[in-house]
Amino acid sequence: MHKILVTGAGGFIGSHLTEALVRGGASVRAFVHYNSFNNWGWLETLDKAVMENVEIFAGDIRDPHGVYAAMEDIATVYHLAALIAIPYSYHSPDAYVDTNIKGTLNILQAARQRDIERILLTSTSEVYGTAQYIPIDEKHSFQGQSPYSATKIGADRLAESFYRSFALPLTLVRPFNTFGPRQSARAIIPTIITQLLQGFNELKLGSLSPTRDFVYVQDTVNGFIRIAESPKTIGEEINIATESEISIGEVAEILIREINPAAKILPEEKRIRPEKSEVNRLCGSNKKIKALTTWKQEYTFKEGIRKTIDWFRDSENIKKYKPGIYNV
Repeated sequence: MHKILVTGAGGFIGSHLTEALVRGGASVRAFVHYNSFNNWGWLETLDKAVMENVEIFAGDIRDPHGVYAAMEDIATVYHLAALIAIPYSYHSPDAYVDTNIKGTLNILQAARQRDIERILLTSTSEVYGTAQYIPIDEKHSFQGQSPYSATKIGADRLAESFYRSFALPLTLVRPFNTFGPRQSARAIIPTIITQLLQGFNELKLGSLSPTRDFVYVQDTVNGFIRIAESPKTIGEEINIATESEISIGEVAEILIREINPAAKILPEEKRIRPEKSEVNRLCGSNKKIKALTTWKQEYTFKEGIRKTIDWFRDSENIKKYKPGIYNV
């Protein structure tokens, strides 16, 4: 059976991808971050029938020996393991270099040694910085507006060098702002929803004017899978985007109307990025992914928001969050 490795499998997108691959009949090895509690992240919440078909590998993406061991007998690698919170990257950039750049190098080196058939490496729309034109296509320039985005640019370019130098069969997958069930509260939509569902009448937020291209998680997962299926995508950098944008303030107002119309927005200084670090506008082109694969957007923003709110309304889910604190 075609065996797949998913790194970062215990995280938000990684757990949804693992679930989708298993339901599609794949044999999946899930690389999760080793911890003394033997906690597998969001994989802990998946149906037993799914987890019976998942092989857990606990390790550290920064350790080349563990990464090499995890790739034994693997045909395809989906590399999602990363540090992603932008505020945390301001005061701990070393950790981002070690995880995002060195971790990617470990994947690339092991893939060469193991003769892996396909490698999908996760990029981010943050590598573009504030849009110079709309929609942002894959030819758009890069701008490191945070230590996080700088390390992702570095990882992307390292991957490009391995494709060009060693013909490694890889693709850079660049999701725009994915949202949905299981997302951490360091992201804006869970931050808003959890505060509102806990009855907060003062909604603490940062900048309201930046716009984002929000993609529901199932569409992002679908994009990864469709990209892996197409031989035309090898050596390419590919956006997963909706070609639409909405401001953070508009998102907040939509969620306030849906959940707690009495709530008011209260700007909080510590949640605002430094002026030159804020990415003011993101709206991605999906022309390339549609040209090279069979992917298409299946969920509107409105449909995705409803599904996300419904998930958070479950007491077993929302109790995992701490809406009273700023989650960096």
